[in-house]
Amino acid sequence: MAEIWYGTEEPAPPVITRVGWARVALRGVPIAGLVFGGLAVLLLVRLVERPFYGLQRPITPFITQFVCRGFFLLLGMRHRSIGRPMRGAGAVVANHASWLDIFALNLRKRIYFVSKAEVATWPGIGWLARATGTVFIERQRRDAKAQIALFRERLAAGHKLLFFPEGTSTDGQRVLPFKPTLFAAFFDETLAADLHVQAVSVCYHAPAGADPRFYGWWGDMEFAPNLLGIFAAPRQGGVTVIYHDPVRITDFANRKALAKAMEEAVRSGLAKHGLMQAAQR
Repeated sequence: MAEIWYGTEEPAPPVITRVGWARVALRGVPIAGLVFGGLAVLLLVRLVERPFYGLQRPITPFITQFVCRGFFLLLGMRHRSIGRPMRGAGAVVANHASWLDIFALNLRKRIYFVSKAEVATWPGIGWLARATGTVFIERQRRDAKAQIALFRERLAAGHKLLFFPEGTSTDGQRVLPFKPTLFAAFFDETLAADLHVQAVSVCYHAPAGADPRFYGWWGDMEFAPNLLGIFAAPRQGGVTVIYHDPVRITDFANRKALAKAMEEAVRSGLAKHGLMQAAQR
């Protein structure tokens, strides 16, 4: 379940009609086949990939990207991107609005999510996260050295690590303050010299006539009703992913300055494309 955030009242779960359930089946069955079939292929390929390449994954990320493209195609949801994903290893930070973020952010950029350790124990989601190379961390200060060592190892393997600095998901209509503590590890002398960070804005566009928060998943909202409500919708909207210019860690005095700059970049992308959506509605 999404972490608790009390910024706005949660909408009531949608009432799904018989026609809506038909849409759930027409969309859900092929999507489930794609996701779990892709996972099975990924795990089989990983059995061969891992002994030869270790942490490096030259093949399996392409399977993940294929699944993400197919997901949006089968759902009937538009996906577009603006800007250029960063090349090479580094960190990526983005706003967090929905479980759909996983598909939206993986579609074009080969990334590895950084998540709180308890996600690894969640039924289904934890299994998928582990299979796709998610980095699980403890959020305690006493674990800072272990986190730095883990980040250094993954970055050395050429990975792009994606963080959600808000610390929780929202309704997709705003960006919460970024937590500077999440940026502290970047300033370790073994990482900072060559590390770049890219801000990414994820902007969801609700279907025509729907609540602007249609794709948001936050607070005490349950996963299943949210997923079923999206699958049952008569029509779908879209998502725009905006890649901002990467910055060097060494260009910032400290973690607070970096967090503020990244927050402002993400917020500017959401504000711009949110206004564009409002003008089109």
